[in-house]
Amino acid sequence: MPSPRPAPSPATLQRVQDSAGRLATAATTRIEAQHEWYRSLSAEDRSWVGLVAQAGIGSFLGWLRDPTAPPMVTADVFGTAPRELTRSVSLAQTLDLVRSVVGVVEEEVEGLAVAGDEPALREAVLRYSREVAFAAAQVYAEAAESRGAWDARLESLVVDAVIRGEADNSLRSRATALGWGSIRHVTVVAGLSPHEDTAAVIDAVRRAAGRLHVEALSAVQGRHLVVILGGTGDVADAAGRLLAYFGDGPVVLGPTVPHLFASGRSARAALSGLAAARAWPDAPRPVAASDLLPERVLAGDDHARRALLERIHRPLVDSGGGLLETAAAYLDEASLEATARVLFVHPNTVRYRLGRIAQVTGQDLTSSRDAFTVRLALALGRLGAAAPQSWR
Repeated sequence: MPSPRPAPSPATLQRVQDSAGRLATAATTRIEAQHEWYRSLSAEDRSWVGLVAQAGIGSFLGWLRDPTAPPMVTADVFGTAPRELTRSVSLAQTLDLVRSVVGVVEEEVEGLAVAGDEPALREAVLRYSREVAFAAAQVYAEAAESRGAWDARLESLVVDAVIRGEADNSLRSRATALGWGSIRHVTVVAGLSPHEDTAAVIDAVRRAAGRLHVEALSAVQGRHLVVILGGTGDVADAAGRLLAYFGDGPVVLGPTVPHLFASGRSARAALSGLAAARAWPDAPRPVAASDLLPERVLAGDDHARRALLERIHRPLVDSGGGLLETAAAYLDEASLEATARVLFVHPNTVRYRLGRIAQVTGQDLTSSRDAFTVRLALALGRLGAAAPQSWR
């Protein structure tokens, strides 16, 4: 329990009360002279700051009259200003204001106090300034908690809209409020959520992304943890450093898109890959959704089917030179010599064509994984070229 403070005499109290207006004006003048940031505030914000200074001196007077009364700083001083002022004036700047006002009052102690009251008045000023500083910290802490909770709700709404592909005006306004209006190079990462508190997971991801100097939005959707990364060139590296915050199982990277409002495509691919990834037990972690195209096709993803046709089957058809026939034959025969015999060409010709196939499709048929991908793409191409039949 704090020790009782000595009360100044009624004469000193009267002098302080008579000088309240002058002290408030002097404090405002000093604030403007000492702090450049104050001069750059809007007229409305400067007016609020002046009211806070006046309220502080008025509350101090009320507290001086009753030595047993607790100082009601938060309500009496900061209650006069809107909470939005915490966005314009930082906590450090508020403490600068407190120092300026206290400095003005301290300089006037000798002239305000009657003989013998100087120590009591000076102690009262110091005690009250301490309470003001603590109250300012409390106001900013509450404002930060409120903003944090509001930002978390906005973040969840933005991630949900991205997953559903709703790139509308509401997504734009919410993303802008979160500072994502101009973020470029956006990638969606999806994996299983760890068995932990959702808020703790989101906070951990946000802190880790901050250490990596990348922007991140995240949300837990059912059993899935979805993280939207922005402003990073090496997405695979950033995602690899965030693996510890996902649960067990695959982590899938969607394609990088120009901005948040195009990220529905990245989210769709990442979640599709996550659903199909168990069909490839040896998949790396993290794995790109484009590397899971065969599994996604088998799971019924029509976008993956079209992607395989566009990236593999069509280039083989358009390139000519027997590349399509060579790919099909090599996949069946699994050797240069056998493929050459089937096609009636020299093995060196087969070897050359395999190199061309790798160039136009990015797939090496001597790799079992790439061979599986190409075989599925060729099958899809044959199905697409087949004439539709009526069944009874």
